[in-house]
Amino acid sequence: MLAARCDGHRWRLSEGGQAAGERGTTPMTMGPVTSKSDEQVPTVEEATATPAGVPAKAIEGRSLSQIAWTRLKRDKVALVGAGFIVFLVLVAVFAPLINKVWGHPVNEFHQDKIDPLLGGIPPVGTWGGVSSDFLLGVQPVTGRDLFSQIIYGAQVSLLVALSATIVAVTLGVVLGIVSGYFGGAIDSAISRLMDLILAFPYLLFSIALISVVPASTGWRVGVVIAVIAFFSWPYIGRIVRGQTLSLREREFVEAARSIGAGPGRILFRELLPNLVAPILVYATLIIPTNILFEAALSFLGVGVLPPTPSWGRLLSDAVQYYEYDPMYMFVPGFAIFLMVLAFNLFGDGLRDALDPKANR
Repeated sequence: MLAARCDGHRWRLSEGGQAAGERGTTPMTMGPVTSKSDEQVPTVEEATATPAGVPAKAIEGRSLSQIAWTRLKRDKVALVGAGFIVFLVLVAVFAPLINKVWGHPVNEFHQDKIDPLLGGIPPVGTWGGVSSDFLLGVQPVTGRDLFSQIIYGAQVSLLVALSATIVAVTLGVVLGIVSGYFGGAIDSAISRLMDLILAFPYLLFSIALISVVPASTGWRVGVVIAVIAFFSWPYIGRIVRGQTLSLREREFVEAARSIGAGPGRILFRELLPNLVAPILVYATLIIPTNILFEAALSFLGVGVLPPTPSWGRLLSDAVQYYEYDPMYMFVPGFAIFLMVLAFNLFGDGLRDALDPKANR
């Protein structure tokens, strides 16, 4: 009769229910039975050890810009907006070359492309005169190439919007950071100035001011840029002031003061780098607003002077023809829509990418 007993973790079989070896019999070993507590757990060094022949990889941290770029790359909608913005900039920069290949001289009349019997509009059924020679049709009455007007109008819109944004951001950042850091009477004076400008009827003021400017294209464009920038800077000034109020009591500012740093260094070497993210986001969001502002001024007849192309003035001219030539209104309107949409999509994506609290 065989009997089994447990000797530690080893089972032994013997005859007659006695332990193996007590009567000289050879025990039969069935092998060890181990539990989880008996398994050998690898140490941290063994778990992280690099196999022989494989070079070890250093662990590198990522900067805030790298994290933001990684987030932005995941946002396909924002990348589409950024791609379209780049496309518009290239079109504006290379407008003369593009127009030479696919368009016609911007102020060249083509009377043979319009029908005098219909009041000077393109022939019925031609979609505003669209053809292989005139990709977007022609203007009523003059017969000028609408494609040329659109690509040269992109130059004006981007020039005015970007220049006004640069001036507005510069003024807003400087006055906002000074107001938020120094406080007191300086903060009160700058804040009241912002409130006054924001409460002002800027459209009426712009019309009145630009109307008295000498009839020169250079003067008119410069004044339009100045007026748009003047009424735009308080928005970013308020944002920068609010951020500065929360940053001026932080430890790194106190540390800079303790080692004798002056106000100039604290403002532009300590505080300004921490304000780059909101400044960039707001700059991308204010550009489409400035594009619409310029288009509105041109629509009202106080923007850039003819014959300089302008999308807003094209819309204004199309009002009297939209029933008979809707293509003439659709083309510049759709161009403004796409440009504004692209900047808004990219601005939203950039805001999400630069948000340190975003879980993306």
